[in-house]
Amino acid sequence: MSNNEESLRRVLTELRLLETTAEALQTRINLVNAATAELSFASATIAGLEEEKEGTPLLVPVGGGSFVKAEISTTETMVVGMGAGVSVEKSREEAKEIIEKRISDLEKSRSTLEQQLGQVLERIRSNRQYLNDVSASSVVKQ
Repeated sequence: MSNNEESLRRVLTELRLLETTAEALQTRINLVNAATAELSFASATIAGLEEEKEGTPLLVPVGGGSFVKAEISTTETMVVGMGAGVSVEKSREEAKEIIEKRISDLEKSRSTLEQQLGQVLERIRSNRQYLNDVSASSVVKQ
């Protein structure tokens, strides 16, 4: 096998790996975006509850487009998911801080993932350019 063939095989293999990596990074970015949107909605809901009084009626989503009627018993405390199926009652301010911290952490993660994706896409572009150059030079030789 010639050096050119070996080089082409290496680049093609790397290109396939890079494309898989790019897809995985994009999937992770999408998951981070979804989590950020959910937390932003929670933050907005908590902010909106500050204005409500005890006994205010509301509809609580239970999934599948279904809701249950409820009344606010207090807006001073919230139950916040801490992970691993554990939820803890926190003051409204603590809940807001926890959610804002999570949003901030997710934004940092998204930034890192986007930077990694950019590097992978640049490497893909470089490999494709190399393959195009090799292809063009072999056509000229024939």
